[in-house]
Amino acid sequence: MSLLPRLRVTDLLTVATVGLRTRPARAALSVLGVGIGIAALVAVLGITRSSQSDLLARIDRLGTNLLTVADGQGPGGEEQPLPATAAGGVSLTTGVLASAPTAELPGVTVRRTDRVPPAQSGGLAVRAADASLLAVLDGRLTHGTFLTEGTARFPVTVLGHTAAQRLGVEDLSGDPRVFVAGHWYTVIGVLAPLDLAPEVDRSALVGFAAAVRDFGHDGAASRIYVRARQDRTVEVATMLARAANPERPDEVAVSRPSDALTARLAVADSGTALFLGLGAVALLVGGVGIANMMVIAVLERRTEIGLRRALGAGRRHVAGQFLLESLLLGAAGGVTGALLGAAATYALAVQRGWQPLVPPSAVGLALAAACLVGAVAGLYPALRAARLTPTDALRTG
Repeated sequence: MSLLPRLRVTDLLTVATVGLRTRPARAALSVLGVGIGIAALVAVLGITRSSQSDLLARIDRLGTNLLTVADGQGPGGEEQPLPATAAGGVSLTTGVLASAPTAELPGVTVRRTDRVPPAQSGGLAVRAADASLLAVLDGRLTHGTFLTEGTARFPVTVLGHTAAQRLGVEDLSGDPRVFVAGHWYTVIGVLAPLDLAPEVDRSALVGFAAAVRDFGHDGAASRIYVRARQDRTVEVATMLARAANPERPDEVAVSRPSDALTARLAVADSGTALFLGLGAVALLVGGVGIANMMVIAVLERRTEIGLRRALGAGRRHVAGQFLLESLLLGAAGGVTGALLGAAATYALAVQRGWQPLVPPSAVGLALAAACLVGAVAGLYPALRAARLTPTDALRTG
């Protein structure tokens, strides 16, 4: 039967918090050190989850069944024309719900006025487009109307979102016009951003009939946008190259624009691992800070330790006191860090227009990590305090 007196939990808490109450500034700095590491971990996981959720929602909204058919690029990066039969062959492919041919017009520039040199086109392109393009891309207009079978014959254009910004066309007040390779075209519409078709975003769209009449275009498409049945998207993608160019299908590139958005998830995951590593380093530094504080506390309180040992406190009582004090510091840092990390996540998510998401598992793991760091950091100081004999502690205190 043990002769050591029993130490109640309330008494242990009282003695364990003596150092925290007598040295509040030092304790606050130790809590902050752990809190910064935990805040980094929670914020990284929360911000990543929020951004990924927003990106996945955008992919779902835009659809993963949009495919593009193109015939490579020329030396200057311009699109190459597909065979004249490509648009018809693609539209008749089994599993295709709708398709819209477009053609980049090489050498045709769009400028705000005829006084702007042709070389200063701002990287914008002019693209002949079918009236079905808006529906196939599931796009929308911020101003005006899109091309129709009737207006496609006239000198009118619809500007992509980027093209409108660079040309300074904010709305359609005053019937704005742009100068397209020697011809004035009236702007009848402005598109909202198209995440899956950036080449359309930076283009001025004209009708095929107008492109043939004003710019000598031969009517052939250089890029065809395709909406396939959702359950047959992969199968349709394998058939489109031969449908577009039966003689040389290997020269046709078929891609799914949503894959580029999906690839951003992998990039975000790799970035998350890096920032989690930095957060772990910050947490480790916080743990070292706790250990340093506890070692100093043992040295400063040798007299107290010796007196308690002389009055009958056992080694485990002394060790428990300092271990609990370190654990409390870690837990306080964990709670503080979790609150800071959640606040940072919500602030950034609201600012970016995301739905704020803080994974409960991330908060739980962060708190557990903080407590573990506190316990490990206090283990050596606690054992060092427990090894002190009453005579040594009182003589050197």
